[in-house]
Amino acid sequence: MACMTENAHDDVSGKIEQVIGAQVRHYRTAQNLSSAELAARTGLSKGMISKIETASTSCSLTTLQRLADGLAIPVTALFRGADTDRDATFTKSGAGSVTVRSGTQHGHEYRVLGALKGRSDALEPTLVTLTDASDVFPLFQHPGTEFIFLLSGRMVYGHGPYEYTMESGDSLLLDGEGPHGPLDLLELPITFLAVAAR
Repeated sequence: MACMTENAHDDVSGKIEQVIGAQVRHYRTAQNLSSAELAARTGLSKGMISKIETASTSCSLTTLQRLADGLAIPVTALFRGADTDRDATFTKSGAGSVTVRSGTQHGHEYRVLGALKGRSDALEPTLVTLTDASDVFPLFQHPGTEFIFLLSGRMVYGHGPYEYTMESGDSLLLDGEGPHGPLDLLELPITFLAVAAR
């Protein structure tokens, strides 16, 4: 027997079966296949296809492979949505937490656009706004890499011994270990997106 009907499911297995059933139904209907046609393709019975789609049976690995082959999809596609508890941060325009850093008193605003909890490898997107010319610019050094995308204004951005004159639409990818930051503000206001990957 390709699949075995269980009398009781715990929450986890029940959820997996519901996900598999929903994915089988989704891909079958997207391909305009009837249950009978999918059964013919997979060597399973029409009744078994119905049990799988209603999550009233638990499939073996062999059956999952047959279903994937019959639908011409990778086996992993049958599990999409099974692991949905993932962290995400949504930030509305103009929102985000403002971080006070050296340079803040000189009209430099650092607005963190999101952070994932407990992730050492997470990206750190920050919207930086420079509104006042100043002779004091903070330089940063950190592990990992950083991507700078200039949204408005013009500036000279330094990285180690190098200087880059940046205009709207320019970008810079750099090694965060090298000291980096704005060196000269050419046209205010300046707004750029800085995305650090630690």
